Amino acid sequence: MSTEIIGLILLFGLAVGLAILCGRYLSHVFKGEASLLDFLAPLDRLLYRLTGIDPKVPMTWQQYAGAMVTINGVWLVYGLILLMVQASIPVWNQGKIPSMEWTLALNTAISFLTSTNLQHYSGESGATYFTQMAVVTFLQFVSAGTSLAVGVAVVRSLQSDTSTSVGNFYQDFILSITRVFLPLSLLGAVLLLFTGVPMNFAPYQVIKTLQGVEQTVAQGPVAAMLPIKHLGSNGGGFFGANTAHPFENPNMVSYIINLINVFLLPMAFVCFVGYFLNRRKLGIILFTIMTGCWLALTIPIISQEMAGNEAISQLGINQSAGSLEGKEMRFGTLASAFWCGVNIVIPAGTLTSMHDSYTPLSGVFMLLGMQLDTFYGGVGTGFLYMFLYIIIAIFIGSLMIGRTPELLGKKVGIPEIQIASFVIVILPLLYLGATGIAVYIQNTHPDIGWLSNRNYHGFTTMLYEYVSSAAGNGSGFEGLGDNTPFWNLSTAVVMFFGRFIPILGPLAIGGILFEKRFVPPTAGVLPTESYTFGLLLTAVIIIIGALCFFPALAMGPIAEYLTQ
Repeated sequence: MSTEIIGLILLFGLAVGLAILCGRYLSHVFKGEASLLDFLAPLDRLLYRLTGIDPKVPMTWQQYAGAMVTINGVWLVYGLILLMVQASIPVWNQGKIPSMEWTLALNTAISFLTSTNLQHYSGESGATYFTQMAVVTFLQFVSAGTSLAVGVAVVRSLQSDTSTSVGNFYQDFILSITRVFLPLSLLGAVLLLFTGVPMNFAPYQVIKTLQGVEQTVAQGPVAAMLPIKHLGSNGGGFFGANTAHPFENPNMVSYIINLINVFLLPMAFVCFVGYFLNRRKLGIILFTIMTGCWLALTIPIISQEMAGNEAISQLGINQSAGSLEGKEMRFGTLASAFWCGVNIVIPAGTLTSMHDSYTPLSGVFMLLGMQLDTFYGGVGTGFLYMFLYIIIAIFIGSLMIGRTPELLGKKVGIPEIQIASFVIVILPLLYLGATGIAVYIQNTHPDIGWLSNRNYHGFTTMLYEYVSSAAGNGSGFEGLGDNTPFWNLSTAVVMFFGRFIPILGPLAIGGILFEKRFVPPTAGVLPTESYTFGLLLTAVIIIIGALCFFPALAMGPIAEYLTQ
């Protein structure tokens, strides 16, 4: 076990080192400075010419938001149509897979558009090779590009300059794709090929097992999809078992590659904030808070899973290897729990084990990590959530010392505080309200067939589905029969608003602040680049998170633990 712990520490250290380099690179790219991949500039110009876009046109935050929402609407319609007619597309339908029913198609299109990647279908039986590439993988790229572009615009608005323009959405988006996601995904795909991940368009094979039973073995262009699923904090699986499938994650080498891809850009974006704004201490403070809180969520999950299941111990079964239910033996309990801890704070939401099998208290920390969504978080969007809490913490801290709230030399006014408060409050209303409706339907129709486990665990299963949807995580407890019109449509609504409200709110705040005049800080101003403010910020995140979520946790995983 000690060897595994040392290995995971080294893996984390490697991810941090790469993230620092990548954060500096991102700063060069989005400042328009010379960078490693400038030879791709002709590709950028070609895309601008083909689409008729002038990347030099400045945009106000309202125009930036309008461009982002409009193009996302186009992608939604595109994805929805292809999924509903996939059986009629004459190429790359490897197993005569039928078209998706419209509620499932809508759920899937919104899921991948919003970078949630919640899947109410199994990849190998619900999507053709064509739609896996042209819809699923395409939307994973553009949703990640959208997240990074908006994150860059918000960071740009925190500069000491005064401007009505937060940048140009199309330029930020194209740079996100051509300079970040495409090159890294190509490199990641090549590395995964060497670990045994398949990359082909061959039909499924029918083989005879050792037991003499025929079994269909799915394959496909898996290596092309895996890197962007992790790099873009997406998480959708080519196969139903997600990254637990041996074709997605064959061994510990692929485990390391995939997990570094999950870590890389969310960490790099925090470093980017420090480099871009030339405020490295701020970047270090934010990184310290995020890392400390991530460890505070991950270590209890590891501890709970390594301790094993008490009910199994009472049967006299040796659990020295930890709780192995729902775990892949090629990774073991420790590596599986570590992966879980990473993927609940970074909303890639990929699985190497089944979360439904984890102990009840592990479920508490999973739900908290997703609900807060500020500790690294998604690419760009993780900082956006943190930015909202920074605004609230500045407001509270300034009230305590009797000063006007200021952030990096800009006065924080009532509109900014109102927007931040609205976004932070509306998200719990989304997933708690939807959970309440689902619980009511389940209780009034107990034979509806949604849950494999009822009582407290069943409540947690439904709560987890909606929290995961709102947070853009996309993982599930998998004890839920979710491919029904109710679950398809209700989670689609939660995913849609859970994606765009937290993006538009910080963008509006940033645009308002960018228009204000920079005022040099005085001795009486609450310093944001201090560890004292970092402690206040951490307290605000924990208190608000606990106040919003503790009653739901008490009715779900905590009650399940206490009644074991």
